[in-house]
Amino acid sequence: MIKKNPDTATIPVYDLRHIDAEAQHGLMVARFRDYLDQHYPHLRRPHRHSFYHLVLFTKGSGTHTIDFETFDVRAGQAYFMSPGQVHSWQFEGDVEGYVVHFQPSFFTAFLHNDRYLERFAFFSGRPERSVCQLPGSELGRVAGLFEDLLEEVRLGKTGAIDLVRLRLLEFFIRTDRVCGGDKDDAPAPQKSLLLRHFRQLIDEHFRELRLPREYAALLYVTPNHLNALCRDLLGTTAGDLIRDRVLLEAKRLLTHADLTVAAVADNLHFDDPSYFNRFFRKYVGSTPDEFRKQHLHL
Repeated sequence: MIKKNPDTATIPVYDLRHIDAEAQHGLMVARFRDYLDQHYPHLRRPHRHSFYHLVLFTKGSGTHTIDFETFDVRAGQAYFMSPGQVHSWQFEGDVEGYVVHFQPSFFTAFLHNDRYLERFAFFSGRPERSVCQLPGSELGRVAGLFEDLLEEVRLGKTGAIDLVRLRLLEFFIRTDRVCGGDKDDAPAPQKSLLLRHFRQLIDEHFRELRLPREYAALLYVTPNHLNALCRDLLGTTAGDLIRDRVLLEAKRLLTHADLTVAAVADNLHFDDPSYFNRFFRKYVGSTPDEFRKQHLHL
């Protein structure tokens, strides 16, 4: 049975030892059906993990939600989640496939570039990039990779964990070829790097810094340059990215029943709870209380 992390003050967070007490080397690999039989009752409600989580569906229907965006379950679909993202499931009938969990440190001792996973859009933390529908011609091949993972973990021979890392990296690269976009149309590396740094700064400072010019100063660029970068690469403004991150955290906090709306507003550094209510309703279309009731009664 999964235990909630007692130290968290927000939405329930599960770490790897609570999911699988016997997980070794910061890794868990399982058939999805077996995983559901053990954990599904506890994971239907919104929750998040302290580790990377990925699933390949080979059969099934229903829906799953990543950071409050809902996706239909289909055979051949893979989804990827980075630590901290929120998700839940609502399955219909039998669902089969494979599930892998690994700690952020799982690849760092293996790869010279400890930020290698950042090259894959599905690990960007953006829900719309987290799901990939693999064609039938590719599904059999990647399913074979997961069968190899299960076998290596089961046998535990010398070098098994390194082979698991290699098979996972092959899966990431094959998936990226299908859903990673046209590399010839990719933005210049310096633009991508600047945008990634901007997103990282937002994640670190969104509670206290709300203005694009404050982030532009940290990045040593002008506010106009930062705004132009966001419009060029994402079709949105720097201010929109900051606002959306605040709203995402508000949604995450509101799905914890023990926090009042006023406490959520305070956590996000809103001086006036009534202003937080107006802000949330303007951009989400419902009040914080309405949003909470909808998601706590899933």
